[in-house]
Amino acid sequence: MRVYTEQKELDEAVCNGCGRKLLVENGLLKEECIHVEHAFGFFGTKDGMDHSFDLCEECYRNMTGRFVIPPEERERKEML
Repeated sequence: MRVYTEQKELDEAVCNGCGRKLLVENGLLKEECIHVEHAFGFFGTKDGMDHSFDLCEECYRNMTGRFVIPPEERERKEML
């Protein structure tokens, strides 16, 4: 979950999985997390809804550790 100031600067980030407050300094998230935004379309129970959430690395590992098929992984050669 992300909270922004009136100037649209990141003020706070909290892991939706465990509730831990993530480190934010000067509007920048200073630790790794996964941010998911999804717009549900048709043919489901959440038609027309937008959902978003943040997970810290530990919660992400716990979630993906339960997958029958693990996430596809690729190493990037360059990071901007």
